[in-house]
Amino acid sequence: MGTFRVQLDIGDREAERFESLDVLVDTGSTYTVVPASVLRRLGVRAHRRSTLELADGSRKEWEMGRTWVRLDSKQEMTLVVFGEEGVEPILGAVTLEEFLLAPDPIRRRLVPVPGLLM
Repeated sequence: MGTFRVQLDIGDREAERFESLDVLVDTGSTYTVVPASVLRRLGVRAHRRSTLELADGSRKEWEMGRTWVRLDSKQEMTLVVFGEEGVEPILGAVTLEEFLLAPDPIRRRLVPVPGLLM
C-alpha cells in the first residue's frame, strides 16, 4: 500500500489551541504519534504508559495521553503516543476509525467509511 501525508491539527485538552502537523497516514500504527515536545507545549498530560511494538519487532514503553485532534474541520478526542524528538508524526488506525475515515492510497487521500455495529 502506498503512503501519503495529511495535515492534522493537534489541540490542547480544552480544544482552544491547536498546532498543525504534516503527518504520515499509517494504518500499520495502532495509535497517532506526536512529538512529546508538541504535546507538552499544548499542556497535554500523559495518563498511562504502554508497551508498544515497533516495526523492527522490538518493544518499548511509551507515555500516552488523550487530546483533541482536528482533521478537515472535524474534531475528535483521541489517544496519542508521546513520540521522541525527531519522530515522524503518524496518523494511526484508532484515530482514523474515530473519524470514520480510511486511506485511499491511489488518490492519496482519506475517504469516509461507514461505522460498523455487528
